[in-house]
Amino acid sequence: MPFPFSALVFDLDGTLIDSAPDMTRVLNRTLAHFDRPSLTEAQVRTMVGDGSAMLVRQAFAATGAVLDDETVQPILRHYLDRYFEDEEASALYPGVTETLTALAERGVRLGLCTNKPERISRKLLDALGLAPLFGAVAGGDTLPVKKPDGRHLSWVLEQLGADPQAPNAAMIGDNGNDVKAARAVGVPVVAMSYGYPRMPVEELGADVILDHFADLPTALERLAAR
Repeated sequence: MPFPFSALVFDLDGTLIDSAPDMTRVLNRTLAHFDRPSLTEAQVRTMVGDGSAMLVRQAFAATGAVLDDETVQPILRHYLDRYFEDEEASALYPGVTETLTALAERGVRLGLCTNKPERISRKLLDALGLAPLFGAVAGGDTLPVKKPDGRHLSWVLEQLGADPQAPNAAMIGDNGNDVKAARAVGVPVVAMSYGYPRMPVEELGADVILDHFADLPTALERLAAR
Protein backbone atom coordinates (compact mmCIF):
# COMPACT_ATOMS: atom_id res chain seq x y z
CA MET A 1 0.00 0.00 0.00
CA PRO A 2 1.55 3.33 -1.04
CA PHE A 3 2.30 5.88 1.65
CA PRO A 4 -0.30 8.69 1.56
CA PHE A 5 2.27 11.51 1.58
CA SER A 6 4.77 11.80 -1.26
CA ALA A 7 6.77 14.68 0.28
CA LEU A 8 7.57 15.53 3.89
CA VAL A 9 9.43 18.61 5.05
CA PHE A 10 11.12 18.69 8.43
CA ASP A 11 12.36 21.34 10.80
CA LEU A 12 15.79 20.61 12.30
CA ASP A 13 16.26 22.05 15.81
CA GLY A 14 13.83 20.53 18.27
CA THR A 15 12.45 18.14 15.64
CA LEU A 16 15.32 16.00 14.38
CA ILE A 17 18.10 17.09 16.75
CA ASP A 18 18.35 18.39 20.29
CA SER A 19 20.63 21.27 19.42
CA ALA A 20 20.16 23.40 22.55
CA PRO A 21 23.31 21.96 24.18
CA ASP A 22 25.32 22.74 21.03
CA MET A 23 23.99 26.27 20.73
CA THR A 24 24.51 26.95 24.43
CA ARG A 25 28.12 25.75 24.26
CA VAL A 26 28.98 27.83 21.19
CA LEU A 27 26.93 30.84 22.23
CA ASN A 28 28.74 31.00 25.57
CA ARG A 29 32.06 31.02 23.73
CA THR A 30 30.88 34.06 21.80
CA LEU A 31 29.52 35.75 24.91
CA ALA A 32 32.85 35.21 26.67
CA HIS A 33 34.75 36.56 23.66
CA PHE A 34 32.76 39.79 23.92
CA ASP A 35 33.07 39.94 27.73
CA ARG A 36 29.48 38.98 28.48
CA PRO A 37 28.35 36.48 31.15
CA SER A 38 27.29 33.00 30.12
CA LEU A 39 23.74 31.65 29.81
CA THR A 40 22.20 28.40 30.97
CA GLU A 41 20.86 25.83 28.54
CA ALA A 42 17.39 26.44 29.95
CA GLN A 43 17.66 30.10 28.92
CA VAL A 44 18.88 29.25 25.43
CA ARG A 45 16.05 26.77 24.88
CA THR A 46 13.57 29.66 25.06
CA MET A 47 15.45 31.50 22.30
CA VAL A 48 15.60 28.78 19.62
CA GLY A 49 13.62 28.94 16.39
CA ASP A 50 13.91 32.42 14.87
CA GLY A 51 17.34 32.16 13.29
CA SER A 52 20.87 32.88 14.43
CA ALA A 53 20.71 36.68 14.35
CA MET A 54 17.70 36.72 16.65
CA LEU A 55 19.35 34.13 18.90
CA VAL A 56 22.43 36.31 19.28
CA ARG A 57 20.30 39.40 19.92
CA GLN A 58 18.26 37.63 22.58
CA ALA A 59 21.34 36.13 24.21
CA PHE A 60 23.07 39.50 24.51
CA ALA A 61 19.86 41.14 25.70
CA ALA A 62 19.66 38.52 28.46
CA THR A 63 23.10 39.66 29.62
CA GLY A 64 22.10 43.34 29.53
CA ALA A 65 23.46 44.33 26.12
CA VAL A 66 21.20 45.60 23.33
CA LEU A 67 22.44 44.99 19.78
CA ASP A 68 21.27 46.96 16.76
CA ASP A 69 21.52 45.94 13.10
CA GLU A 70 25.11 47.17 12.88
CA THR A 71 26.57 45.98 16.18
CA VAL A 72 25.10 42.49 15.84
CA GLN A 73 27.02 41.70 12.65
CA PRO A 74 30.56 41.00 13.99
CA ILE A 75 29.09 39.09 16.92
CA LEU A 76 26.90 37.02 14.62
CA ARG A 77 29.88 36.22 12.38
CA HIS A 78 31.87 35.07 15.41
CA TYR A 79 29.03 32.84 16.58
CA LEU A 80 28.41 31.31 13.15
CA ASP A 81 32.10 30.65 12.53
CA ARG A 82 32.50 29.00 15.94
CA TYR A 83 29.36 26.94 15.37
CA PHE A 84 30.53 25.77 11.96
CA GLU A 85 33.92 24.82 13.42
CA ASP A 86 32.41 23.03 16.42
CA GLU A 87 33.33 19.34 16.37
CA GLU A 88 31.18 18.00 19.21
CA ALA A 89 28.41 15.70 18.04
CA SER A 90 24.81 16.87 18.03
CA ALA A 91 22.20 14.55 19.52
CA LEU A 92 19.54 13.02 17.30
CA TYR A 93 16.22 12.38 18.96
CA PRO A 94 15.36 8.69 19.36
CA GLY A 95 14.02 6.99 16.25
CA VAL A 96 14.93 9.76 13.81
CA THR A 97 17.41 7.89 11.62
CA GLU A 98 15.36 4.71 11.46
CA THR A 99 12.11 6.51 10.73
CA LEU A 100 13.52 8.79 8.05
CA THR A 101 15.24 5.85 6.39
CA ALA A 102 12.02 3.82 6.38
CA LEU A 103 10.08 6.72 4.87
CA ALA A 104 12.68 7.22 2.14
CA GLU A 105 12.60 3.51 1.36
CA ARG A 106 8.84 3.83 0.84
CA GLY A 107 9.48 6.47 -1.83
CA VAL A 108 8.74 9.55 0.28
CA ARG A 109 10.77 12.60 -0.73
CA LEU A 110 12.28 14.36 2.30
CA GLY A 111 13.16 18.02 2.66
CA LEU A 112 14.56 20.25 5.38
CA CYS A 113 13.22 23.72 6.16
CA THR A 114 15.08 25.31 9.07
CA ASN A 115 15.91 28.80 10.25
CA LYS A 116 19.42 27.61 11.12
CA PRO A 117 22.00 28.79 8.51
CA GLU A 118 22.29 26.44 5.55
CA ARG A 119 26.02 25.70 5.81
CA ILE A 120 25.66 24.63 9.45
CA SER A 121 22.51 22.63 8.70
CA ARG A 122 24.19 20.76 5.87
CA LYS A 123 27.27 20.06 7.99
CA LEU A 124 25.09 18.64 10.77
CA LEU A 125 23.10 16.47 8.37
CA ASP A 126 26.31 15.11 6.93
CA ALA A 127 27.90 14.47 10.33
CA LEU A 128 24.79 12.64 11.50
CA GLY A 129 24.58 10.53 8.35
CA LEU A 130 21.26 12.05 7.27
CA ALA A 131 22.39 14.07 4.26
CA PRO A 132 21.70 11.33 1.65
CA LEU A 133 18.07 11.15 2.77
CA PHE A 134 17.23 14.77 1.98
CA GLY A 135 16.44 15.92 -1.54
CA ALA A 136 16.20 19.61 -0.64
CA VAL A 137 17.59 21.78 2.15
CA ALA A 138 16.69 25.39 2.92
CA GLY A 139 18.36 27.20 5.80
CA GLY A 140 17.38 30.52 7.27
CA ASP A 141 19.76 32.29 4.90
CA THR A 142 19.01 30.29 1.73
CA LEU A 143 16.23 32.65 0.63
CA PRO A 144 15.35 36.29 1.36
CA VAL A 145 12.59 34.92 3.63
CA LYS A 146 12.45 32.29 6.37
CA LYS A 147 9.78 30.63 8.52
CA PRO A 148 7.11 31.60 9.46
CA ASP A 149 6.94 32.92 5.89
CA GLY A 150 5.28 30.20 3.82
CA ARG A 151 7.55 30.87 0.85
CA HIS A 152 10.38 29.22 2.75
CA LEU A 153 8.42 25.97 2.94
CA SER A 154 7.01 26.31 -0.58
CA TRP A 155 10.51 26.56 -2.03
CA VAL A 156 11.52 23.27 -0.39
CA LEU A 157 8.40 21.54 -1.70
CA GLU A 158 9.09 22.86 -5.19
CA GLN A 159 12.68 21.56 -5.02
CA LEU A 160 11.27 18.16 -4.12
CA GLY A 161 8.96 18.30 -7.13
CA ALA A 162 5.88 18.44 -4.92
CA ASP A 163 2.86 20.61 -5.58
CA PRO A 164 2.25 22.72 -2.45
CA GLN A 165 -1.45 22.78 -3.35
CA ALA A 166 -1.73 18.99 -3.54
CA PRO A 167 -2.91 17.10 -0.44
CA ASN A 168 0.11 14.81 -0.37
CA ALA A 169 2.71 16.92 1.43
CA ALA A 170 3.14 17.75 5.11
CA MET A 171 5.37 19.73 7.48
CA ILE A 172 6.86 18.29 10.65
CA GLY A 173 8.20 20.70 13.26
CA ASP A 174 8.05 21.74 16.87
CA ASN A 175 7.08 25.40 17.20
CA GLY A 176 4.82 28.17 16.02
CA ASN A 177 6.98 29.11 13.04
CA ASP A 178 6.54 25.62 11.58
CA VAL A 179 2.77 25.69 12.06
CA LYS A 180 2.42 29.19 10.59
CA ALA A 181 4.51 28.31 7.53
CA ALA A 182 2.46 25.16 6.94
CA ARG A 183 -0.81 27.03 7.30
CA ALA A 184 0.39 29.72 4.88
CA VAL A 185 1.09 27.04 2.28
CA GLY A 186 -2.00 24.98 3.08
CA VAL A 187 -0.35 21.70 4.07
CA PRO A 188 -1.01 19.71 7.25
CA VAL A 189 1.49 19.98 10.08
CA VAL A 190 2.70 17.61 12.79
CA ALA A 191 4.25 19.04 15.96
CA MET A 192 6.71 17.12 18.10
CA SER A 193 6.04 17.73 21.78
CA TYR A 194 9.66 17.42 22.93
CA GLY A 195 11.10 20.42 21.04
CA TYR A 196 11.27 24.15 21.70
CA PRO A 197 7.68 25.39 21.28
CA ARG A 198 7.95 28.42 23.67
CA MET A 199 4.26 27.92 24.45
CA PRO A 200 2.08 24.95 25.38
CA VAL A 201 2.37 22.61 22.41
CA GLU A 202 -1.40 22.07 22.49
CA GLU A 203 -1.83 25.74 21.60
CA LEU A 204 0.32 25.64 18.45
CA GLY A 205 -2.61 24.64 16.27
CA ALA A 206 -0.95 21.58 14.70
CA ASP A 207 -3.04 18.83 13.15
CA VAL A 208 -1.21 16.16 15.15
CA ILE A 209 1.02 16.26 18.24
CA LEU A 210 3.49 13.43 18.79
CA ASP A 211 5.70 12.50 21.72
CA HIS A 212 7.85 10.03 19.77
CA PHE A 213 9.36 10.50 16.33
CA ALA A 214 8.98 6.80 15.52
CA ASP A 215 5.19 7.25 15.65
CA LEU A 216 5.28 9.62 12.66
CA PRO A 217 4.46 7.20 9.80
CA THR A 218 1.41 5.77 11.56
CA ALA A 219 0.23 9.22 12.59
CA LEU A 220 0.49 10.49 9.01
CA GLU A 221 -1.46 7.53 7.70
CA ARG A 222 -4.21 8.25 10.21
CA LEU A 223 -4.14 11.94 9.32
CA ALA A 224 -4.57 11.14 5.63
CA ALA A 225 -7.52 8.88 6.41
CA ARG A 226 -9.49 11.60 8.18
